[in-house]
Amino acid sequence: MIFNNQYIQERIKKTDKLREEGINPYPNQIAKGTPSQTFLKECDYVKEIDADEKKDESKTYTLTGRLKFIRIMGKAAFAKLEDSEGLVQIYYNRDELPEGYYNKVKKLIEVGDIVLAEGYPFVTQTGELTLHCKRFEIVSKAISPLPEKFHGLQDHELRYRQRYLDMIVNPEVKETFIIRSRIVSLVRRFFEDKSFLEVETPMMHPIPGGANAKPFVTQHNALGVDRYLRIAPELYLKRLVVGGMEAVFEINRNFRNEGMDHTHNPEFTMIEFYWAYHTYIRLMEITEELF
Repeated sequence: MIFNNQYIQERIKKTDKLREEGINPYPNQIAKGTPSQTFLKECDYVKEIDADEKKDESKTYTLTGRLKFIRIMGKAAFAKLEDSEGLVQIYYNRDELPEGYYNKVKKLIEVGDIVLAEGYPFVTQTGELTLHCKRFEIVSKAISPLPEKFHGLQDHELRYRQRYLDMIVNPEVKETFIIRSRIVSLVRRFFEDKSFLEVETPMMHPIPGGANAKPFVTQHNALGVDRYLRIAPELYLKRLVVGGMEAVFEINRNFRNEGMDHTHNPEFTMIEFYWAYHTYIRLMEITEELF
């Protein structure tokens, strides 16, 4: 069992200890803070302040994200907080948090946890724009520890099976997901701008069809019959054209019970479209226009 892992057990103990200290490790109704890049851009002027201490205590920002690094130095600590836009440094110390709070959390809040940090911008002696915390709270205590920083996540099988972990450790992977989402949105707008109608057709078919591939078979308990996860949406899309929908497209999942490798997955997303009164030549042209 995964919860027999000694590191996970240690984190569970810390979660329980937070509760004992009167700190909810999973509070609700936490509003998302200012995006990290917005904070860095809006507060860049602090670097130009002509004073021994470059700071602006008149401004207050709230940041939320996952702790990726912590360096505790006795009564104070620096940490790196990561949100969907990037990393930002935060600073908190014993004297500026509620009495006794710093000592409670400095050993209980750790890398991997999601936190809320609120304070004002200042620039460290090394020139890094940082949030000086007046408020520092746990948002979600992480039970599973992250892979250690130096070696990273090396197991490719684990990376593919636990993509969420891969994205946490390797930010460039998350960027791939973002690009994919934008491509799907672009494809959708492309067809909508040409007055195509997006539709959804059945995922479970009474007979396998639409392509020459081996299907996945499942059982429909209520009807007592076999059903086949669709290989392709072709037959149902053509029926919609027959029914009077002259331009249709679908972006959805297909399933083919065949071999798999790095570039072929049994479950995949495909776009298929049909356009009445146009030859395959015109469909080739619109495909070239899309790409």
